[in-house]
Amino acid sequence: MFPERLQPWLSSMIAWLELGFLALLMLLILVALALWVQDRFFQKAHAIRRNFPLIGRFRYFFEHLGEFFRQYFFAMDREELPFNRAQRSWVYRAAKNLGNTSAFGSTKQIGAGRVIFMNCPYPTLEKNAAKTLPLMIGPHCDQPYVAHSIFNISGMSYGALSRPAVQALSKGASMANCWMNTGEGGLSPYHLDGGGDVVFQIGTARYGVRDGEGNLDDEKLANIAAHSQVKMFEIKLSQGAKPGKGGILPAAKVTEEIGRIRGIPVGESSISPNGQPDIQDADSLLNMISHVRKVTGKPTGIKCVIGSARWLEDLFLAIHERGHESAPDFITVDSGDGGTGAAPMSLMDDVGLYLAESLPLLVDLRDGYGLTDRIRIIASGKLINPSMVAWAIAVGADFCVSARGYMFALGCIQALQCNRNTCPTGVTTHNPRLQRGLVPEEKSQRVAYFHDNLVKEVETIAHSCGVSEPRELRRHHARMLSSNGESIPLDYLWPQVATGEYLASGRPSEQPTLVRWQARKS
Repeated sequence: MFPERLQPWLSSMIAWLELGFLALLMLLILVALALWVQDRFFQKAHAIRRNFPLIGRFRYFFEHLGEFFRQYFFAMDREELPFNRAQRSWVYRAAKNLGNTSAFGSTKQIGAGRVIFMNCPYPTLEKNAAKTLPLMIGPHCDQPYVAHSIFNISGMSYGALSRPAVQALSKGASMANCWMNTGEGGLSPYHLDGGGDVVFQIGTARYGVRDGEGNLDDEKLANIAAHSQVKMFEIKLSQGAKPGKGGILPAAKVTEEIGRIRGIPVGESSISPNGQPDIQDADSLLNMISHVRKVTGKPTGIKCVIGSARWLEDLFLAIHERGHESAPDFITVDSGDGGTGAAPMSLMDDVGLYLAESLPLLVDLRDGYGLTDRIRIIASGKLINPSMVAWAIAVGADFCVSARGYMFALGCIQALQCNRNTCPTGVTTHNPRLQRGLVPEEKSQRVAYFHDNLVKEVETIAHSCGVSEPRELRRHHARMLSSNGESIPLDYLWPQVATGEYLASGRPSEQPTLVRWQARKS
């Protein structure tokens, strides 16, 4: 079969392979024996490994593989958390501008909490449809902002995200004509790369606008505001998965560049304070908003996860005492199940109201205290599919923002490694080898496609309900399934509050909002 002159060479190769295989086998046996002895006699921390040496190590290996097997083989399309395969697949197809039609019926479970929109027999015809109109934020500012899109990019810091991820989001935001929030990590050159609108977030550590002691530096604040692309400033009180705790950036992610942008030591974990140091009540909050707005000349608002609503009542009453111009120009309400790269499970699972309750609560308080036309409401929290964005608009949000939806558009596969600097898609890692897989020029187009296709389908839902554009959706256009399988109109669950109702009713402000709501229902 082989030429005779190659036979000696082939025999030699086989002999060497046999020898190599035996050497490898011996090496594996020696390593296994050493691990067996170490597990059995020396280590005392792991009971499984001490009682079942060597074999017990496979537990950790299979435990690690379990995440991937569940995602790709065992979990059904609607079973995974925090986002299931059906939700992610919709984003992937929208980001690639592929058709999002499906066949043979819906796989969505008919269970409590599901929102159903009420189509009408006379839907809005395509020729009568209207694009969602721009909306002004901050009419009392020197430089108000006219926002064009209802669906924008939520706060994600450079540091938590990689350089190519921020570049792709920046360029994609410009292409989609939506805004991009910097997150609390400061303004990097990559946020400005695409030329799109930027919202600068002032976190509890004041990264990018802090002095040496962590206080707000007006000169740095004015320098940030001097960028024409920076349109608004957002003071973060609390965020999604960890209300009551500041941002966490592992030491492995604090590079020299990130340390310079944030104003922090290189190679040390960056943990923000769990609250704004000089904001303790409604008056100090309004003072901070006024100060930032005066220094920057641009719309200034707050971001929060809502727990108790009493502080909001205090805030709105204080606004009436000072005058409407003192109000925050917007309030971003984040859900208690919002996303983050690193958070304690106790906060992630069990602290803060979910958006399904906090959004209508905030809208009702704003309207009830007569601030409907003064304060814009921005909804945040797992809004990655058209139905949830349409729900938020119908409940009363003026805008919606998403972080994880746009991460999926970048190629995120929900590997759950955001806090380990090992993200396999290059989205949340500073490892150059892994970042190489994320090409900003390619992914920016996907960001824009995702935005455009989502807005288009929200408009489709609105037209099905008989209105010409999404902001005409109201609570009576949707119903929510209850635990007994029956649906309840949203305007029954959360009756619409007339503008100024809480001011005119004469009810004491100390009475909890929930009690007032229950009284109105009865």
